[in-house]
Amino acid sequence: QVQLVESGGGLVQPGGSLTLSCAASGSIFSILLMGWYRQAPGKQRELVAVITSGASTSYTDSVKGRFTISRDNAKNTVYLQMNSLKPEDTAVYYCNANLLRAAISIPGTYWGQGTQVTVSS
Repeated sequence: QVQLVESGGGLVQPGGSLTLSCAASGSIFSILLMGWYRQAPGKQRELVAVITSGASTSYTDSVKGRFTISRDNAKNTVYLQMNSLKPEDTAVYYCNANLLRAAISIPGTYWGQGTQVTVSS
């Protein structure tokens, strides 16, 4: 079993900051890629940011310069530091991990349960 547990969501005013965390636990050999997605009401889930095991990162254009993704490989944890938040950042944020459960295995994709981020005055 593999579990991804997110924390850190909440209500914040425009221009404010939040940090999301996601810890992966269970039968994990190696985490190849970790990322954050979000889904706003009535919209499709979209990729926000990803980070490889070697700490290479990629961001969707709308968050570049405002959000920072990082990871602690020893703790199997990924973070999303969100600054200068805007109302359009309001969404449920989901953690995602692509990982190996054994040295020789097919990578699997796992999701967290989601955490609500609301940006409003």
